[in-house]
Amino acid sequence: MVWTLRPQIGAMVEAMTSTIYRRSILPAEERDVARMRIAQLNACRACADFRAPSVVEAGVTEELYEHVHEATTYPGYTARQRLAVEFAERFAADHRGIDDELFSRLRSEYTDAEVLDLTMFVAVCLGLGRALEVLGVDSSCAVDL
Repeated sequence: MVWTLRPQIGAMVEAMTSTIYRRSILPAEERDVARMRIAQLNACRACADFRAPSVVEAGVTEELYEHVHEATTYPGYTARQRLAVEFAERFAADHRGIDDELFSRLRSEYTDAEVLDLTMFVAVCLGLGRALEVLGVDSSCAVDL
């Protein structure tokens, strides 16, 4: 509904979100744990409640989301999922603290192209989530991403 005020901006948001979901080279499970951590940090209810149909179809379960806050210790996460959550958290809360050590660990699990993909995914989620929270958007619409 909010995008009806500025359809051109809505189209840009749709293009951005469609690209990070449909053209990502990362598995849905890795992207969505990062997205959920951003949603938690942004305190964005619309983001936390959102489940893209394409992610559900990929088999991402609610259990995956339930443990994001304990990603470092939850045994059900892969090393890549843990890194995705850590990267998202540091990107959102301490982007200047992302150092060579973290990039070294990322590169031990991800290709450079995947690191770029994760970075842009997290950036879009962070910015859009904060915008939605500031505007008071508290429910998500059904969008096939």
